[in-house]
Amino acid sequence: MSLIPSLKTIKGICILDNDGKRVVSKYYDTTDDTFSTVKDQKLFEGKVFKATEKANSEIVAINNYTVVYRSNVDLFFYVFGDSRENELMLLSVLNALYDSISMILRKNVEKRAIFENMDSVLLICDEVADRGILLECDATNIVNRVHVRTEDIPLSEQTVSQVSYDILKSFNWLSQS
Repeated sequence: MSLIPSLKTIKGICILDNDGKRVVSKYYDTTDDTFSTVKDQKLFEGKVFKATEKANSEIVAINNYTVVYRSNVDLFFYVFGDSRENELMLLSVLNALYDSISMILRKNVEKRAIFENMDSVLLICDEVADRGILLECDATNIVNRVHVRTEDIPLSEQTVSQVSYDILKSFNWLSQS
């Protein structure tokens, strides 16, 4: 059996809460029967969660997929690839994802913070991989591309949350002076 080389090494990225419910998910191989529909994806996520919920390792093999994961307070972070995929490469993707999210959330990686910063989390996922092709594994580079300074954006193009953040930041600055 010969293997055809491919740049598409990542089958998906997923973040689940401590009940196994989806918080964020990106699937890159929807032609595969395992990920073709949302129902199939959630079924796979359930299997992955059950296998990793109480496990002590970082790597699990499920349904011909290699799954690397990391847990934190109330979240489980997953990156999965084909069963023949290099576990160290998948682990470096997982670490880049987690470290980038941790930097953006200022070390406050929990479910509520993920929901409040969903736009940045999704951008991080997009910066790490595109259609299953690994783009970047350096968390600092990912954060620099995702984190846009609001001072550089004209006021008319900023979102309400960005303007609110700037106002609160200025009040904190004024109260410290």
